[in-house]
Amino acid sequence: MIRIESEPWQAMVAHARKTYPNECCGAMLGTTDGETKQVRAAIALENAFEGAQAARYELRPEDLLAADRAARARGMDLIGIYHSHPDCDAYFSATDLKNSCPWYSFVVLSIQKGDFHHANSWLPNFDQTAAEKEELTY
Repeated sequence: MIRIESEPWQAMVAHARKTYPNECCGAMLGTTDGETKQVRAAIALENAFEGAQAARYELRPEDLLAADRAARARGMDLIGIYHSHPDCDAYFSATDLKNSCPWYSFVVLSIQKGDFHHANSWLPNFDQTAAEKEELTY
């Protein structure tokens, strides 16, 4: 289960709206207690994909490392990645799965015509062959 506090949730949705019609991406920082991840902060990251950003995002390794360092400096962990899907559902695509890390939660925000519609969270397996839907509250 992943719980996103109000402030990071609002920041994630605002980021997705701002970058529409392109995909946004960012890091979720927080804590883990047993099976529950608590997102306490969100960091917007640049979509580094050099092609059509309306259909894909890409994170630079150095940006992900900086987010991990920021989490540690705040006494938290990097617990997940978020990104948006403009004008489509909040599913975990084959590209998302291929580029995933099995130790992170992946929150996908559906942005329909510039407004937030719905979100889902996904947990990829270690082989990156499937991702289970994770319970999400925000």
